[in-house]
Amino acid sequence: MTPLPRQLDGISKSVGMSTLALHAGELHQKPGDSITDPIFCASTYTFSNTQAVIDYIQQGQEREEYGRYGNPGERVVERKLAQLEGGEDCLLFASGMAAIVGVLMTHLNSGDEVIFFDECYHRSREFCSKHLARFGVTTRQVKACDYDAMERAINPRTKMLVSESPTNPHLSIVDLPRFVELGSKHHVMTLIDATLATPFNLRPIEAGVDFVLHSATKYLAGHNDLLAGALIGKKELLDPVRNLRGIMGSINSPHNAYLLQRGLKTFELRMQRHNANGIGIAQFLEAHPRVEKVYYPGLPSHSYFEVAQRTMSGYGGLITFLIKDADWRATADIVDAVKIPRIGPSLGGVESLIEQPMVMSYFEAAPEDRLKWGISDNMIRLACGIENTDDLIEDLRQALDSTVRR
Repeated sequence: MTPLPRQLDGISKSVGMSTLALHAGELHQKPGDSITDPIFCASTYTFSNTQAVIDYIQQGQEREEYGRYGNPGERVVERKLAQLEGGEDCLLFASGMAAIVGVLMTHLNSGDEVIFFDECYHRSREFCSKHLARFGVTTRQVKACDYDAMERAINPRTKMLVSESPTNPHLSIVDLPRFVELGSKHHVMTLIDATLATPFNLRPIEAGVDFVLHSATKYLAGHNDLLAGALIGKKELLDPVRNLRGIMGSINSPHNAYLLQRGLKTFELRMQRHNANGIGIAQFLEAHPRVEKVYYPGLPSHSYFEVAQRTMSGYGGLITFLIKDADWRATADIVDAVKIPRIGPSLGGVESLIEQPMVMSYFEAAPEDRLKWGISDNMIRLACGIENTDDLIEDLRQALDSTVRR
């Protein structure tokens, strides 16, 4: 392991993940001599004299001017996330949705087209199909991980290919080399939403993906207490996005940036437990007689197990499973019977969460639409936190065994 250099501008990329999460992007000696970075609650930043303003403009000095364009704490987190992901630059947003809206609004123009795998987050696809469409951008959707269909959909107007990996809630895994090859072959930008994987389990930048997107609300922050989004990639591609963010104002608060930085300090430790809980509970559920099917890429039964083995180093804490011979109410009985997980959306926090996608996200959708999207009435999504694995298994066991099928 390379010793940590003691410069002020960062640390070596050859150190381990926890060392990066703790120290990357931070000054070794900080303002006020504190061990933690201070929170800069400033909307505006002053100059000593008129010449200082001129120098800032003409020399492109790296300092703050106005809070909508940047904050010192925000820049620390951006440098840290860029190093964790292995990218040149990072841009922090108010949420994951703000991040994807920012990159799409920057790099797509009227007449352009974007192609999504159809298991991507439904709000991302909705933004494109309902709102970007008003500005002349066409959105095409193809079956997840069908690379031939994606290639057939590419035409001279195509500017970006988009997917999650893993997808939510079916946990399909994108073959990153094939995905990148399509983009390279047709000179089209590529974006992977790696929220469910994190840089601990998946390395899209190393595979050649242009943009990596995170809802930092989830595993990166890790404590269910903030909203944030992050976009990582080459500086030349992110600079115009940063400019648009300054215009649109989709920034995060100084306090949120601090909480995100603090959450990242335990990133590797948390991910190790999330991964351990995920595989242990997935194996338990697959063996339980009341469970019809388990979606978890670490199981040999998963459709994309081979791709996951080849491209991922771990599989996270999100598990989707179907209850055998159950309608939505019988499925709800199981959700209501667990004692440790809380009922709620989201994932990636230290507390386990459980929900029925049909109820939580698609309750008002038409049954035929839910069928088309693969959202069945007997589906449960469990986001494992960092509780002890055996405790979560025993809780699920009592919930499955104590409820009566209808």
